[in-house]
Amino acid sequence: MPVDLPSTLLFLGRLLLGGAFVFAGLRNIQNAAFLTGLMTARGVPRARLALWAGIVLQIIAGALVMAGLWTAIACAVLVVFLVVATPMFHNFWDHQGPDRAARINGVVGNVALGGGFLTLIAQSF
Repeated sequence: MPVDLPSTLLFLGRLLLGGAFVFAGLRNIQNAAFLTGLMTARGVPRARLALWAGIVLQIIAGALVMAGLWTAIACAVLVVFLVVATPMFHNFWDHQGPDRAARINGVVGNVALGGGFLTLIAQSF
């Protein structure tokens, strides 16, 4: 466990960013049937396989970020994941009212997560 403030903040930041993806991956396991149907409706080829690949990626890369192992690579993988997943699941342009606002908030949240990952990548050099 780090003892100086910058190291402690970096450790906590890694736990929060990586932990969000481990949690999301585990939550997606519970929603796999729904998410597969959604992805199929969006025209994703082999939606079930794509979903499970994404879940495994979220959990493993998130855990690597949390542990501080291969952080730059794990963060880069999660940035690519966000670039692919965000328009698939936060398609605000197809919605109106509160649904649109919720999806826009999802996009903004994912952009912020991407920024956090880019910051961790920059810190690793």
